[in-house]
Amino acid sequence: MEFSRIVLLCVAVAAVWAVLAAADVVAAQRSPSCATRCGNVEVPYPFGLDEECAINSGFHLNCSTAGGTTTLFHSNMEVIKISVQANKAWVKTLISRQCYNRSTKQVEISNEKSLNLTGTPYVLSADDNKVTVIGCNNLAYMRSNDYIIGCMSTCNGISPKNGSCSGAGCCQMNLPRGVRNHQGYFNPLYNTTDRKWRATPCNYIGVIANEAFNFSTTYLSSTAFYNATVGSEKTIVMEWAITRNTCQEAIVDKNTPYACVSNHSHCITNDAGYACKCSIGYEGNPYIVNGCTDIDECLDNVTYPCAGICKNTLGSFTCSCPRGKSMKIGVCVKDHMPIWIVPVVGTSLLLLALCLGGPFIMRKIKLQKVKKMKQKFFIQNRGLLFQQLISHNSDIGERMIITLRELEKATNNFDRARVVGGGGHGDVFKGILDLHVVAIKKSKIVVQREIDEFINEVAVLSQVNHRNVVKLLGCCLETEVPLLVYEFISNGTLYNHLHVDGSISLLWVDRIRIALEVARALSYLHSAASMPIFHRDIKSSNILLDDSLTSKVSDFGASRYIPIDQTGVTTVVQGTLGYLDPMYHYTGRLTDKSDVFSFGVLLVELLTRKKPSIYRSNDGDNLVSHFEKMLATSNLFDIIDPQVMKEEDGDLQEVATLAAKCTKLRGEDRPTMREVEMELENLVVKKKLVPSITTPGRNDKDEDQVQYMSVQPATNESSKQYTTEEEILLSASYPR
Repeated sequence: MEFSRIVLLCVAVAAVWAVLAAADVVAAQRSPSCATRCGNVEVPYPFGLDEECAINSGFHLNCSTAGGTTTLFHSNMEVIKISVQANKAWVKTLISRQCYNRSTKQVEISNEKSLNLTGTPYVLSADDNKVTVIGCNNLAYMRSNDYIIGCMSTCNGISPKNGSCSGAGCCQMNLPRGVRNHQGYFNPLYNTTDRKWRATPCNYIGVIANEAFNFSTTYLSSTAFYNATVGSEKTIVMEWAITRNTCQEAIVDKNTPYACVSNHSHCITNDAGYACKCSIGYEGNPYIVNGCTDIDECLDNVTYPCAGICKNTLGSFTCSCPRGKSMKIGVCVKDHMPIWIVPVVGTSLLLLALCLGGPFIMRKIKLQKVKKMKQKFFIQNRGLLFQQLISHNSDIGERMIITLRELEKATNNFDRARVVGGGGHGDVFKGILDLHVVAIKKSKIVVQREIDEFINEVAVLSQVNHRNVVKLLGCCLETEVPLLVYEFISNGTLYNHLHVDGSISLLWVDRIRIALEVARALSYLHSAASMPIFHRDIKSSNILLDDSLTSKVSDFGASRYIPIDQTGVTTVVQGTLGYLDPMYHYTGRLTDKSDVFSFGVLLVELLTRKKPSIYRSNDGDNLVSHFEKMLATSNLFDIIDPQVMKEEDGDLQEVATLAAKCTKLRGEDRPTMREVEMELENLVVKKKLVPSITTPGRNDKDEDQVQYMSVQPATNESSKQYTTEEEILLSASYPR
């Protein structure tokens, strides 16, 4: 009797849960009275024109009619299309515009428009939009809480072409993933008296959908681009999601009903959060009960080709041939033997082969496949050339080529617990190789340009021997992207040590010494290496520090060899916004003075403790421009780090003047790195911070025998031998 009561109780509880579940499902559906269109735009669930018709408040849209035109809005954005299948929405948003006013003879920013999707279900689609810059004198960028990205469009010596957006009058950049807010900014390349403004009076920057933009040269000489749609509104594509949860989090979330309610639907995680899709073979609305319906593939012979007898099945279809025919290369052909013989003989032979030679064949195939893949990657990663380089150059150790098996053992099969940092190319693992602690750089991106930069870094660093340049120990060429093995530098980057919370950072004497060490390294690369090497990306996050705060220049992925008989070379522009030489950026011509400019920015960063990539003064100037204005008006104390003001001993003005020399606009007006090194060394020796080290004619192979003194005023203390990678997130690349 007691057992019967328990059974009845369980049945009752199950019934209650079933009712509650049904109620939740019903609550998630749209009432038949809910409107499904606004003008010409379909409004599918989970969106709704009334709050009770939308799945949540973020999907509530407004439909308004004015002047006979009906328009769909989300906040102040006009929605022109919604796709449930793609989980995307097409909207119009404003772009930023800057124009030259002929009356006032001033460049006026008509608008620096911003977009903020924080708190909404949307993010900008990285696959469907690009940051687009238009103009003949336009260095512009988009900025958000998480990134800065921009490019330069110019007509200097290059003729813009219709449909081309590669730098001449128009340039584009890929949009990072997960962007929810941004604002456009301008840095014009001409001053207001330049006559070039008259021919091309306007500059633009904005995020624009790929499908909605095709460059026209008329955009440069008139307001055609601005007037191409309503005012400055352009189409962008946004991804949307039900909540910011992942699929796993959404399924177990007790507070929010799970949205994928249709049979034959599943959850996906996109850049915005979690969303729903119909399963393969089904179409419709996964947010509605029974909203995903079977696709009859037999009605669409183009998408689902079948040259025989097509039969629709749930979620799929079959394609067969009539009796007496069999499928050959997608076509039904007549059999030449009784139809039953083929499967019988084939099955018998297959079973015999599997029984006798299956294990051997599978093992052989697997080994052969692994061998071929290793050979393919080795050749792809210039392994043969690197072997030849090792055999002909005694400066490169034979141990440079390391096997993948050794690195897997060194990192416990690349255990994520061994990750110590992330650079521009991927993760950096800490490992033990031949009883030495090493840093192993493993790329996350399989792009040929990235592979080429890895190979370039190996070629550069394998022939560099300097105490202030990170030492490359070897590389592995048996993977799709080469793995690089460095000496392990234990103390992070100069950026980490300089930009700390609080008022106290690196001591001034340490900053000066580090600047001298970086100058020595660059001077060596420019003038003492077997072939001149230009780094191209000097910045504080590429300067590593060991336990004694001795600097090591790192990240040579963008570096270039320059033949001795050449003073420069035209290259693809690479570097980091804020540190990049403007003349190199403008002309594409790389010289040793490009590194000098970046080093000058580094000096300004050491003096001010401000970040060059994101700094803007109240007048809109970047860090270098503002610093030079303060120096010219003798107002350095307004921008110099207060800690430096307290600790400097009469050397501040000299270092500031040197920084200004290095950041001159014209490369020929800047000193060489050798001259910079000598000036800093004279300053350091004068202040008795470290002993003089004679550099002319030095043998850098023997540099490990030279020691620094402690970076304090000269004392009788004994000398010391000073013995991972993290890149700043706010970096920019430029159009080719």
